[in-house]
Amino acid sequence: MLNLAYSTLLVAAAASCASAQSFVSDPLVDKTIAYTAIPYQADTHTDGRGPQSGYNICNSTTETQASMCQTGFINHLDDFCLFAPPAANTSIGDSEGVEVAWCTKKGHGTRLIPDGALQGVQLVQSPGYVQIAGFIDQTLLNIQDGDYGGELDSGGQDGRGNPIGGLVYTNAFPSNNGDNSTYQQGRHWTFFVGGNTFCAKICDDTQPNAEGLCQHIYDRIGCAFNAPNNAKNGTFEACQGADMTPVGVYVTNGVTTTWTQPAETVSITGVPYTPTPAASSNCVTFTSASLYTDLASIGVSGTVTPAATATSGSGSGKSGASATKTGSGSSATGSSNSAGTAMGISVVSAFAGVFLSALFFA
Repeated sequence: MLNLAYSTLLVAAAASCASAQSFVSDPLVDKTIAYTAIPYQADTHTDGRGPQSGYNICNSTTETQASMCQTGFINHLDDFCLFAPPAANTSIGDSEGVEVAWCTKKGHGTRLIPDGALQGVQLVQSPGYVQIAGFIDQTLLNIQDGDYGGELDSGGQDGRGNPIGGLVYTNAFPSNNGDNSTYQQGRHWTFFVGGNTFCAKICDDTQPNAEGLCQHIYDRIGCAFNAPNNAKNGTFEACQGADMTPVGVYVTNGVTTTWTQPAETVSITGVPYTPTPAASSNCVTFTSASLYTDLASIGVSGTVTPAATATSGSGSGKSGASATKTGSGSSATGSSNSAGTAMGISVVSAFAGVFLSALFFA
């Protein structure tokens, strides 16, 4: 049973809710952008939150620890990107619109995840999506120690995504027929990070329920509900799996019901169902040393200034996610050594009633 403990720990509101923003006429989630036709910046707006901070065309000229690449990938256990702040000691709530891609492999034009940051990772390939979740030392990714984070996705409070203009691609969808040389865009994706945990999911738009499997409207209940998983601290494994039940949908006594997250001004005192990871099989365990050979001796950049300007041409960049609420973090709910329990406490924001972190893994 998921222990929410939602009323035991209150946090003084460290940040206000995102201010109201005008919704753009061309939301990021509706933009179909072939990998070979990635523009310099996917977002061209300047009003509201301002212009896109980074770029989407990423290559060898941008591949430094100061890269501002905002095109990401979720391919395989040894090849994926996370989204985190460009400057050191920053909260996700303060940087959601400007996050940059940090990847496990060279060749994406991004920053590399520092050695030791990844402490346990599970990747599950399902018919409708690729999901990855795990444990991290978030301070090595410029995330403030103790920050319970929030959600990044292709929605955002104004439709521009978080980070603004963030794109995500994969070569691992079943519809790709195993062609690792061809990348497909996932217009629907979601990513939670904070509390030294993370989860990310990219949904296959060729499948019938991409939007339902990668919802953007449950940002306050973390990974346990948005990406139920069996990740364990210290374990690195890749599995095949079934599609999860869409977030908010549950069955009681044979009746299917949909729970909707309340407005930001309403405290969440409980969720009427316990999330369960979808069935998985054929799990293969690896050592981190054999997976992440490009990460040795990579330090934290701690800078916001890109070392190089992306040049025009076919895109090879990586990064994309969008954090929509402050403190909507991720959390774990399993054994002390599993992603399901690492954060079995739900922290509630006194200002907005936001579950910060006990809802990360199921």
